[in-house]
Amino acid sequence: MSVTFYSIAEANSRKTFFLIFFFFILLGLIGFLVDYFYLHFPRKFSFPLFTSIAIFIATIQSIVSYYQGDNIILRSLGARGLNLESIKEMTLLNVVEEMSIAAGIPRPRVYVIDSDAPNACAVGRDPQHASICVTSSLLDLLNREELQGVIGHEIAHIKNRDILTMTITAALLGAIIILCEIGWRLQYMRGYEGEEGEGVGNRAGCLFFILFLFFLIVAPIIAKLVFLAVSRSREYIADAHSAMFTRNPLGLASALEKIAKAPAGKLGSAATAHLFIADPLKRAIGESEGFWADLWSTHPPIQKRIELLKQMAV
Repeated sequence: MSVTFYSIAEANSRKTFFLIFFFFILLGLIGFLVDYFYLHFPRKFSFPLFTSIAIFIATIQSIVSYYQGDNIILRSLGARGLNLESIKEMTLLNVVEEMSIAAGIPRPRVYVIDSDAPNACAVGRDPQHASICVTSSLLDLLNREELQGVIGHEIAHIKNRDILTMTITAALLGAIIILCEIGWRLQYMRGYEGEEGEGVGNRAGCLFFILFLFFLIVAPIIAKLVFLAVSRSREYIADAHSAMFTRNPLGLASALEKIAKAPAGKLGSAATAHLFIADPLKRAIGESEGFWADLWSTHPPIQKRIELLKQMAV
C-alpha cells in the first residue's frame, strides 16, 4: 500500500483521536484516584469532584487548543507580521507562496520572530487555519534554495496535519501535569495535618495508596514519552516531503547544517521546542542516538537528517 499525503493526514487524524482518548483516560484515572484517597469517594463524598474537574480541564484545554492554540503560541513567541518593505521578508512571502502551490494548499499566514536563533515552525489546526513563523536570523543566514527547503518542511507539517496532533497533545500533557501537581499538594496538606485516611487504614489501603503515589510520578512521564514519540517521527517524513516539493534535498540539508552550527539563542521554551524544525534549546541528548536519546529528545539527530537528505540526492 503506497504512502500518500492523504493517507498520512488521515493517519494523523486517527492518531490525534486516539491520543485525545488516551489522555482523557489518563486524566480521568488521576482524578478518580484523587477522589478516592482524598475525598473518600464514594464512602463520604458521593460526587466524583476531581474526576469531573479533570475531564472538564481536558475538554476546555482541547477546545481552546483547537480553536486558539495557534494564536496563543504566536503571542508567546513574540511573532509579528511581515514588513513588506524588507527584501528578505518579501522573499520569504514569495517562497511560502511557491511551496504552498507545490503542496496544493492555501498559503498560510506568515510571521517573523525577531530572534538571534535561526529556526522556523508551523502552527494551526489545518491547511485553512495555519501559520508559518521564521526567525529574523534564519532570513539572514540562508540563501533562497535553503529557505525553500525549510519552508517546504513546514508546509509538509501543515499538509500532513502534524500541527493539529502536536498542539492538542501538548495542551493535554499540560493538563496532566497540572492535575498531578494538585494531587501532590493535597498529599502534602494531608501529611501536614496528620490525617489518617480510611483508604490507608489497612494493608490493602496502604498498597493502593503506594500505587497512587507511584501513579502521580509516572503518569506525567508516560504522557510526555507519548508526546515525544509523536514529535520525533514526523520530522523525517516532513524532510522527505520538503525534498519532494523543492526537488532539491540538498537545499534543506545545507540549511540544517547552518542551523546546527549556529550558536543557541533565546527562542521559546521547552513547551514550544517540539514545534521548530530544529531543537532551539540545542540539548546534547538531541544529537545522540540510542534507546535513551530516542525516548527523551524532541527531534531526531540533525546530522542523521542531513545524511538522509544527501542520500536522496544521489
